[in-house]
Amino acid sequence: MKTCWMFFATAILSVLGVQVEGARAVEPESKTWGERLGWPAGKRVVIFHADDVGMCYEASQAAQQALTRGDYRSAAAMVPCPWFNEMAAWCVDHPEYDVGLHLTFTSEWKYYRWAPVAPHDKVKGLIDPFGYMFADVRSVALSAQPGEVATEIRAQLARARKFGMQPSHIDTHMGTVYARPDYTQAYLRVAMEEQIPAMVIEMTPRTIEKFKNQGYPITAASLKLLAGYTLPKLDDFHSVGEGKTYEQKREKFLEQIRLFPAGLNEIIFHPSIETEGLKKITHSWQQRAWENRLLGDPVVQRYIRDNDIIVTDWKEVMARFKKHAAGEGPAASKAGQ
Repeated sequence: MKTCWMFFATAILSVLGVQVEGARAVEPESKTWGERLGWPAGKRVVIFHADDVGMCYEASQAAQQALTRGDYRSAAAMVPCPWFNEMAAWCVDHPEYDVGLHLTFTSEWKYYRWAPVAPHDKVKGLIDPFGYMFADVRSVALSAQPGEVATEIRAQLARARKFGMQPSHIDTHMGTVYARPDYTQAYLRVAMEEQIPAMVIEMTPRTIEKFKNQGYPITAASLKLLAGYTLPKLDDFHSVGEGKTYEQKREKFLEQIRLFPAGLNEIIFHPSIETEGLKKITHSWQQRAWENRLLGDPVVQRYIRDNDIIVTDWKEVMARFKKHAAGEGPAASKAGQ
C-alpha cells in the first residue's frame, strides 16, 4: 500500500532549504549484492517481508502463524504500538525467526493512535497537538529535528531489548527516515554502530530513476550518505500492489516477482487476520486480509519454486555478510561503496 508522503517530499526539502540537486549514482561494483553475499550470479534472491507486525492483534497473529508455517521468513514490528509487547514476548520464545523493528514516527489511523517511546520532552517535534505521533510524514519532516528522530530510534531499539527481543534488522514505517537526509543519517548511524542491518538500497542509475519517478527525494546529499553505509544493501525494493479481487492481487504479485532483477530484492506486504476490529482500524483491511493469504497460497508457493526464486531473510543476509567480510567467501571489501 503506497503512502502519499513521497509526493510531498521534494516540496518538504524546498521548505527546509535543502537544495534538490541532480543526483548521480556512485559507480557500483559490477556484482549485485546477491553475488557479493555468495549467491549465484543471475539469481533472483528475495526477502518476503511482513510489515506492521505489533501494530494490532490481527497483524501479530498473522505474522506468528505464517512464520511458524514457513509461508515467509521475515517481518518487522512497530515498537510504539499497542500490541508490540505481545509480539516481543513471542520473539523471545521463538528467537529463530527473523523479526526486526519497523521504526515508527507516524500514527496514521483516525482513532487507533500511539505516541513516541522516548520521553516526550526529548522528542517534542514528533508529537502532534493531541499527544500522538503525527498522522503523515510531511508533518513529521516539517516539525521534528534530526536529534529527536535519533533519540526515538534509540528509544525504540532500547525498549525492544528491554522486553528481551533481539531485532535482526531495522527498516522504516511509511519511509519517514528517507524524508530528509538528516533523518537518513541518524538511521544509518544507528545501524552501523549497532551492527544491525538496515533497509538500504544500492543506488545505481536504474534504482535512482525508479525511486525518483516514485517521488522520493534523492539528492546528492542522500546519495553520499548511502554510499558511506557499510552493511549489506538490497539491489531493489518493492511493495505488494492492490487488487480489486484476491485473484487479481495474486496475479499482479506473481507478475511483480517475474520482473524482479537479479540480485537481492525485498518485497513488503501488510498481512493481518480478518476481524471486525481490523475493519475499525483501517479501510485497507481487505488488502491486508488478502495479503495474509498470499504467501501461503499453493499457487504462489509453486510459482516461487518453479521460477527458481531463492528465498532468504535478514538473518541469513547478515550471516553471509559477516562470513564474507571475514574472508571466508566472496569479497566484501567494498561493502560500503
